[in-house]
Amino acid sequence: MGSRASAEKMANIPLSRSQVFGELRKELHDDKEFHESDAHVFIIMGASFQDGMNSKAGDLAKKKIYPTLWWLFRDGLLPEQTYFVGFARSNLTVDAIRAACMPYLKVADTESERLSAFFQRNTYISGKYDDESSFSKLDTHITSLPGGPDANRLFYLALPPTVYHEVTRNIKHCCMSKKGWNRVIVEKPFGHDLQSSEELSAHLSALFTEEQIYRIDHYLGKEMVQNLMVLRFGNRIFGPIWNRDSVACVVLTFKEPFGTKGRGGYFNDFGIIRDVMQNHLLQMLCLVAMEKPASTSSDDVRDEKVKVLKCIAPVSMSEVVLGQYVGDPEGEGDAKLGYLDDPTVPKGSTQATFATAVLYVHNERWDGVPFILRCGKALNERKAEVRLQFTDVPGDIFGNQCRRNELVVRVQPNEAVYAKMMSKKPGVYFSPEETELDLTYKSRYKDVKLPDAYERLILDVFCGSQMHFVRSDELREAWRIFTPLLHQIDNEKPKPTLYKYGSRGPTEADDLAKRVGFRYEGTYKWVNPHRL
Repeated sequence: MGSRASAEKMANIPLSRSQVFGELRKELHDDKEFHESDAHVFIIMGASFQDGMNSKAGDLAKKKIYPTLWWLFRDGLLPEQTYFVGFARSNLTVDAIRAACMPYLKVADTESERLSAFFQRNTYISGKYDDESSFSKLDTHITSLPGGPDANRLFYLALPPTVYHEVTRNIKHCCMSKKGWNRVIVEKPFGHDLQSSEELSAHLSALFTEEQIYRIDHYLGKEMVQNLMVLRFGNRIFGPIWNRDSVACVVLTFKEPFGTKGRGGYFNDFGIIRDVMQNHLLQMLCLVAMEKPASTSSDDVRDEKVKVLKCIAPVSMSEVVLGQYVGDPEGEGDAKLGYLDDPTVPKGSTQATFATAVLYVHNERWDGVPFILRCGKALNERKAEVRLQFTDVPGDIFGNQCRRNELVVRVQPNEAVYAKMMSKKPGVYFSPEETELDLTYKSRYKDVKLPDAYERLILDVFCGSQMHFVRSDELREAWRIFTPLLHQIDNEKPKPTLYKYGSRGPTEADDLAKRVGFRYEGTYKWVNPHRL
């Protein structure tokens, strides 16, 4: 990759951020196949936002992939010779792609020249996903680029899963680099259940090696999710208490304050469990529960995650609460509309927009500790967090005024780590009160701009690190845990509990959490110090 001096020359922002990524690239992701003069071609399969196949795929290309590639290019973090090729069915120009992406690129006034340089590295080819000749044309185009015949190739499948089979088959037969390496990035959903996931994995493994496949879960690229490993294994104070002797329960939460917003057709096919719980929340659970890996190498980390998943029994419907939001008559705008009011949602749908499930890790460290997974749309706030609630203080001498300690890792928004603890209330009385030890990133790291999750992950693909990507056996175990529940829901179509748009969700979910051991005192709320 480009030297630090060339990165400094190329970037229009201070080098410090580039140095951070550069050190990560060199020290953690040592790519032994890499040579300074290597050319790289990044191919976006599904680059069009006009295909009409799947709005989510088109949105992904213009809202995430192109902006991410621009940020990495702008900051001098990509190999010096990197070119970008879009491929989709629509007849498009690079200028049209640029215009569609502009609202999401976050371009400073001083970066217009750099942006032009980025799009000069971009080209676009139209073709059919099931047509081998279209892929031969794509290969001819890639080969014509500087260094193209020997270039390393990265294929990003920003496509609906319905075309994965034919696209990957055509990539394998027509577009593989002969001398460089080839890597394929696959977006979720990785199947619809265990059987479909296994079929997709078998198809991909017949075409590519596991080292060539990067199954992307963008939550694994988030700052605080990655920080879980350092918190756990870099601090002596947490080791002795990170187990069933001291932890009463673990709550993993994902909340969105908006509904389906006209994308109910896509959501209705998958539901909140497939969309969030089976992947994002389960990945965070693994990082909380796993044993210390032998090293930070990709396979050592993922080996430990798989061991955790193998200790989890399939989820039982008796420990699940499903919900669906209805409009708030007193709300404003979208808040007045319920899930079934979305014209893209089938009439009478029983699809859940909220779910709480309780899982147990049956091993020596966690036996008996409930892991409570909560996720939903149209709730009271935007929040993703991991919360460890510790057991009660034995022999409380303060008249039962001591509340449970908690360690909270806030993933989004306002990244933070804080520990809820008891302290004496200032004054003449000897009264304990809840307070916190707080590491809020915007206060502690005022001048550090955290990279987007996709920036980290796409850079990881360039560097050859699979630590933050999902391995096939990991995926198999995740689907094993949830498939029986999903099939039961699909077959029986239980009526979800209704909850109001903008609320905390069904009260039955709180009752379930309380029943398995979570204690909500309701007397304390963390205040973001950045807003004070």
